[in-house]
Amino acid sequence: MSGIDALNKLTERYRNAGNKLHLRHLSEDCRRLLANAQDVIDVNILEDPHYAVLTDKL
Repeated sequence: MSGIDALNKLTERYRNAGNKLHLRHLSEDCRRLLANAQDVIDVNILEDPHYAVLTDKL
């Protein structure tokens, strides 16, 4: 929750300056958490890479 609070404060500063904060390369979980803040945060999904989980299974 402290990360979301920090983003809220940062986006408020950008909005007060007439700008919009753009975030990229977010995980699916992060995108879900930020879905309610779409009016102040632009989540760029088109350029996000697909992350794979590495394992050491041989």
